[in-house]
Amino acid sequence: MLVSYASDDDSEKEIPVTKNLKAAPDVETAAADEQAQALMVRPTDDQMLVNIPYEHMNNAVAGPDDPFRDKNNKPYQNLLNAHIEEQTMNDHDFMTLQRQYEGILRPDKKQRKTYAREDKGDLEVVDGDNEYRGPWAAWKDVAKPDEIEAPYEEDVEDWEIDRQKWLDDSSRSNASKTLLAQGGEKSVFHGSQLRDYQGRTYMHIPTDVDVNLYGEEGSQTNFLPKACIHTWAGHTKGVSRIKLFPGSGHLLLSASMDNKVKLWDVYNEGKCLRTFMGHYRAVKDVAFNNDGTRFLSASYDKQIKLWDTETGQCISAFTNNKSPQCITFNPDADKQDTFLAGMQDRKIIQVDLRTNEITQEYDQHLGPVNTLTFVDDNRRFVTTSDDKTMRAWDYDIPVVIKYIAEPDMHSMPAVGLHPTKKFLAAQSLDNQILIWAADTFKQNRRKRFAGHSLSGYACQLGFSPDGRYISSGDGAGNIVFWDWKTSRLLKKIKAHDRCVIDHAWLPHETSKVITASWDGAIKLWPD
Repeated sequence: MLVSYASDDDSEKEIPVTKNLKAAPDVETAAADEQAQALMVRPTDDQMLVNIPYEHMNNAVAGPDDPFRDKNNKPYQNLLNAHIEEQTMNDHDFMTLQRQYEGILRPDKKQRKTYAREDKGDLEVVDGDNEYRGPWAAWKDVAKPDEIEAPYEEDVEDWEIDRQKWLDDSSRSNASKTLLAQGGEKSVFHGSQLRDYQGRTYMHIPTDVDVNLYGEEGSQTNFLPKACIHTWAGHTKGVSRIKLFPGSGHLLLSASMDNKVKLWDVYNEGKCLRTFMGHYRAVKDVAFNNDGTRFLSASYDKQIKLWDTETGQCISAFTNNKSPQCITFNPDADKQDTFLAGMQDRKIIQVDLRTNEITQEYDQHLGPVNTLTFVDDNRRFVTTSDDKTMRAWDYDIPVVIKYIAEPDMHSMPAVGLHPTKKFLAAQSLDNQILIWAADTFKQNRRKRFAGHSLSGYACQLGFSPDGRYISSGDGAGNIVFWDWKTSRLLKKIKAHDRCVIDHAWLPHETSKVITASWDGAIKLWPD
């Protein structure tokens, strides 16, 4: 140990030893001899003259390695300073993205053919006309940024006028919606006088026709219709539902997508008697009460309204802020102040018209409710839904008593009751009509009616008054007839240009059928 002596004391002190510090990193240098230099592998070489350990192939080309880099990732690095991963993508998705990318960057064919560059000019001319532009020549008929003209004041004024007109129309539309929702309903009588010389209105069942309208329904033998003899025209859009006046059938009620409900004369002049205006969206369904003095209308504006058939007055309006799909009165004479409505929110509601309150809810379906049909002397009713099931209920008891669902079942948007009240016919969206017993709800697999194409439309089905024939519209505008006993297709008539959404047999005629279509026309077909 080296010690030093100071002049003022005799204490010993340690003398620190200086260490050599090597700050420069280790760098691989080229070997001096040719043999060692030949063994080195450079990044530009395409072949190796000596086997190199795998871990050495990932070392830095020059200089030290990055001390903060994870050394475990070195073997997976396939570039000098990065790593490229393979991505698996569906060919369809890749082509879609590729076309989208090319479509954004490249103009369409018409533009590519239209766009053309100006002449390159003369190479010897430096400035002036026909100067050399080369590949920098501008496009023909394309305005430069400094040549784009600002809009004229007249254009701005026209735009302001159009905008103000649009705002006024929008405000009027909103005002009309508010008015209709708050009691702004009205009706228009289209005749010359409401009452005749005896004080009778159109509600009176006529007796001066060739048919006894007071007779029993189905007492006459029915035949198939042949040709159209009359057309009721008045709706500006498609007809969604028609209903005949109960018992006599001398009046026809039609609901349309033009937001209106119309009442038509069937036997006399065949004209429109009254138009009911109280909805601001398409009317989905209508339903008469037992004596026809009142009817319900259900619309996509989420309103259900009760109308007086004779005076055209809107008696009451009901809404639960859900869209109704179907409505029906209870057929019992002592329950004419109650109706059922199948809603878009999968519920069936029971409403008392005297208080406009919901008295019962039937909540079991998993989709919008499409149909409501009373069976078993009106003690039960059957519902179908978009959930591809059929359910039976006891009236006023929200518990399902029969649940019908099969793996091969489709949605059934229309259901009809046979005149004998013993069978239920359901329109299935797989282009067939299926039959169930109305008392046991057991399917009759021996009866199946096919041969029509619905094309997804909710075409209603019907029966002749004597029960001999079953009929249905289809998506191609045809009305199709089958024999009830044999299930054989008897006749197909081209009735409309668009789908026949609904039809009705006149109850006291031998063969007359009324058809309604999305083409806006209502037609009468006799034998």
